[in-house]
Formats: sequence, C-alpha cells, structure tokens
Amino acid sequence: MTAVTDQGRDHGRGPEGEGAGEPRGDDGRRWDDGLIARRAAEAAQEGAEAEPVPAGQDDPEPQVEAYGLPGSPLRPRLDALRELVGLSRARLDGATLAEAGRVLDEASARQRLSSRHTVVAVAGATGSGKSTLFNALAGVQISDTGLRRPTTSAPIACSWTDGAAGLLDRLAIPGRLRRRPVQGGTPVDEALQGLVLVDLPDHDSAATGHREQVDRVLALVDAVIWVVDPEKYADAALHERYLRPLAGHAEISFVVLNQIDRLPAEAADLVLDDLRRLLDEDGMAVGEHGEPGVTVMSLSALTGAGVGDLRELLGRFVQDRTAAARRLSADVDAAAARLRPVYVAEGRPGLGERAREEFTDRLAEAVGAGTAGQAAEREWRRNAGRACGTPWLRLWRWYESTRQLGGLDLMAQALAPPEEGLTARQRVEQAVRKLADDAVDGLPSPWAQAVREAAVNGAKGLPEALDELTRNAQAGGRGRGGNRDTGAGPVGPGGRTTGVQDTAEGQGKRESGSVGRAVAPGAGAPGGRGTRPPRPAWWPAAVLAQASMTLLQIFGGLWLLGQIVGLLEPGLLTPALLMLAGVVGGPLVEWSCAAAARGPARRYGQEAERRLREAAAGCGRARVLDPVAAELARYREVRERYVAVTELSTTGG
Repeated sequence: MTAVTDQGRDHGRGPEGEGAGEPRGDDGRRWDDGLIARRAAEAAQEGAEAEPVPAGQDDPEPQVEAYGLPGSPLRPRLDALRELVGLSRARLDGATLAEAGRVLDEASARQRLSSRHTVVAVAGATGSGKSTLFNALAGVQISDTGLRRPTTSAPIACSWTDGAAGLLDRLAIPGRLRRRPVQGGTPVDEALQGLVLVDLPDHDSAATGHREQVDRVLALVDAVIWVVDPEKYADAALHERYLRPLAGHAEISFVVLNQIDRLPAEAADLVLDDLRRLLDEDGMAVGEHGEPGVTVMSLSALTGAGVGDLRELLGRFVQDRTAAARRLSADVDAAAARLRPVYVAEGRPGLGERAREEFTDRLAEAVGAGTAGQAAEREWRRNAGRACGTPWLRLWRWYESTRQLGGLDLMAQALAPPEEGLTARQRVEQAVRKLADDAVDGLPSPWAQAVREAAVNGAKGLPEALDELTRNAQAGGRGRGGNRDTGAGPVGPGGRTTGVQDTAEGQGKRESGSVGRAVAPGAGAPGGRGTRPPRPAWWPAAVLAQASMTLLQIFGGLWLLGQIVGLLEPGLLTPALLMLAGVVGGPLVEWSCAAAARGPARRYGQEAERRLREAAAGCGRARVLDPVAAELARYREVRERYVAVTELSTTGG
C-alpha cells in the first residue's frame, strides 16, 4: 500500500478514504489495467507533489479553542502574567520581560488554532534513527533515511486528520512537505486521529540553519519525542542545550532509546537505567508508577520492536487533548522562573512603624523641634516672671538684655561657621537615605532602584519646604515680639543661630530661620501665629499679690522717709515691718509663681514641639513617605500577580 504524498490530495478523496475515485474492483480493492493506467497514476502523483497546498485549504471545520475551557487553570495564569507584564513595563527593561511576552504571544496564537490536533516533534541527533522512527509511526516511507548526513534538511509533517493547516502554517512547513500516513483502521490508528507528527533536522547538525530550524519548531510544538541511540544518549549537547532547560516540560516529553537491536537484552536495560539517571540529574522527572513526568522507553525503529507500544502511548496522549495546555503551562512556569529574581524578595520589604518613626524623629531634629519646645517653655516661664516678678528684678533683666544687644554675643552669632547649616541639611539627607535603606531592605534590584529614585526625587525640595515651614513658625514668634526678649534670631544648641540655606556663593550667609534649629520664642505655640502664650487662671491673683508687695515696699519706704525728714512722728517698727513684708513677700510670690509655672510651661513647650514635629512629619510624608509607599504598593501588586502566576501551576513548576 502506498501513501498519499501530499496533504492537499486528501481533499479529492471520496468517503471510502485514501484513493477514492481511482479504478477499483468489485471487492473495493484497487486494480491496475496495465501500463497506461500505471503511467497515469505516476503522472498524477508527480503533479500533486509539485503543487504546493494553499494554506488553510484543509481546514474546513471551525476550530475550537485549545485551552480556554471553563474551569481551566491556564487562563487565569495567562491573565495574571499579562497583568504582571503590563504593570512591570515601567520598572523592568524589555529584555527581562521578553520571554514572558513571547509566551503570551504564543499562547494567543495557539489559542486561535485547532484543539483537535496535537503537534508532536521527533527530534534527535545525527544517526539516532529519528527519521526511521518517524516513517515507522506513519507506516510509510515519508522522511528520507540513509547513511548520508544530514539526511533531513527541513521539517516534514505527517497529519493523521484534516484541519491542521493553521498549525503547520505556524510551524512554517510548506505544503510540499506535508504528508498523510497509512492507516489500517485499527483501534490504534483511530486513537491517533488528531496527531500531527513533525520530523526535525538533526539538532547537532553541522549546518547552522538546521539547528536554528530545530530551535524554532521546538518552541512551537505541543510535545517532543527525543530519539537517542546507545552511542549518543549521554551527549552533553543534548542534555545541556535541550533536556536540562526543558526539564519543566517533562509531561509533554518522550525519550526513546532507539536501536536496541544492536544491544543484548541485559545491555539495553543497563543503558535505559543510565538514561533515566541522566534525566534525573537534568531535573527532568521520570514518569513511573503512574506519576507525571517524561516517558522513557526503548525500541527499534528498524525491526519494529516497541514501535507499537509507542503508537499506543501516543494514541492515549493525543486523545487526552491536553498537550497544548500543558505545554503552555510549562512555558509559563519557565517564564516565571526566569522572572523570580526580579519579583521575589529575600525578606519582608516595606516601611514599618519603626522606620516611619525614625524618619519623623530625624526630620524633627533637623528642624529643631526639641529646641523649639524648650524655647517655648522658656518663653512661658519668662512671661510668668514678667507678670509675677518683682519690678526691681525685671528692671535689672531689661538692663542686662539692652547691654548685650551690641556685644560679643551678637558678634559670635554673626560669625557662626556655615558648617552648622550644612549639618542641618545633611541631617535631612541622612534621614531620607536611611528611610530608603529601610524600605528597600531585601527588595529585588529593579524595585529597590525605583524606591530609591522616589525617595531622592522627593527629597530634592524637602529642605526648602522645611525652611519655609520654620520661617512661618518664626513669623508667628516675631509678630508677637518674642525676639526682643532673646536679643537674637533662632537659637540652636549652644545658643547660636543656625540654618541650612546658604547662598549660591557658599560664603555662609544664611537666612534667619532656616531648617535645622529651634525657632524664636513663640514659634509653634498652640495659641496660633502672633499670639501670646495662654495664661492660667491664677495669674491675676499672683499679679495682684505682687503689686500688693510692691505697694507695701513703697508705702513703708515713704513712711520711713517721712520720719527721717521730720514730716511724720518717729516710729520705725511699723514702717520697717511693712517694708520688710514687701521686700520678702515680693520674691516669695515670684518664687511661688515660678514653681507653679513649671508644669504649665513644660506642657506648653511639649505642645509647641509636637506641633512643629507634626508639621515637619507632614512635609516629609507628602514629599518622601507617600512616593516611597506608592512604589512599595506597586511592588506588592506585581508580587501578587506573580504569585497568581506561580500558585496555579499544573506542571509542578
């Protein structure tokens, strides 16, 4: 029996199958009426081989989706991978996402093609006998065999049923290289309906174009039969270039030890066991005892031993109709494995409460929130001293402050080294840098870079924004006249004014009230901008008591003076007691008020510190924390998509 040599001829067959329309006898068998009939048949055959089959001509029935069945786990995996690629394009380079994009493209292409067909490639090294096995499975001489190497120079396809034109077009196999097998109507032949077998060139061919064709077709077929022989089954080129990288595709792989007719039975078993060991070292699970994995068997394509068993295995494999889905699922696993380093972090990256609090503490230190609170506390106590202190002590303090206005203290403030301001700016930069380090701890490199860029970009205007914040707070203190009590600008540690804004010339000239130190008294006061600190209810009574003590001193002094000049009758005891009561009572009232003012002053300073601290924290949050948190949220989103890609794996990848 001869095979139809071109798939396009199958359209001219009648319902009886192969050769319909040709002269037949009463028993339905083909008969030959002589030389003329034989020449006519040969001419028809040559014409059919010379004419390419139009693409799509053998695909009359509508094709069914290959793996988009309801409930299939592959569709959500592909959707998750597509979303993952879309979310990552702005953070990862194209080369990193290239393989995932290729898998998505191939999945879309395979989805549009027939689900009734399973494309199986027969691959092997030079002299392994793969073309002989290909012919044995087809039952007819289709692929050339012989001693000349390489024998197969282009992929040849053999389709058991119609409707595979789209799949073969995808493999770029021309119509002149598409064949049909000989079918005997056996149950095995029925099970092979839907099989498309492709004979590939040698993967170790000396011709570079042959190897390129092998690599191209292997990336598109649904399954692969690897044919090895007793001499080259351990070839490093086969294991390192193909089997090891395709270890995740074990469920759609067959490894066939051919040419066992050249070995004794015991030697064939030893070689087969060693082949299983090599596959295990390659990471390719061997399917034994019903477990999923690569199918390993031995046969002789030349004698036919074991070929029938392979046909039966292929029949069950084809009728299962899950090869395309399993192939694509394995491709998704491979793409996900390549992407793992850019999505899976070593630890738990993110911004914890501790990192946020440390960042807030550093910004508060940079703007001098603690010193501002201390200054506000001192101002509250000074106000208490002004209201409840003795007039003589207040007069002395006023004199001291006036004497120091043009003295050495102001000169020292004017000559403060510019490094103070630079230190404050560096504190802000250090706070941002430490926050970024905490946020990217354990984060994959591309996302860590994105988080650092977000932090750095936000920090570019942060010192200036904190400067403006401090100036606004100082304006409130100056509007109240607080600076007149200190005789200086913003006070930092050691009593010197500081700041972070320097002129372009870098000569140390700074704006009064820059970031880095405390603000003037009244800055950040709870009472609002340009207002005095609130006074407790006991202040009027203390002021009245102090005024009474002052009046007693004045009254007693005038009484004594009147007695001295003779205007009043002598009597020193009473005016002396009155004057002594005023002299002792005044400081006593002042001391009592100072003691009573410690608690309210401390609370007032703490409130001023809290307000300035919260303002600095809000500025840092808007410019640095929120952008960093947004990048971390984006990473968590793509990480969830990556987990969705890997968790639904059906191939154990």
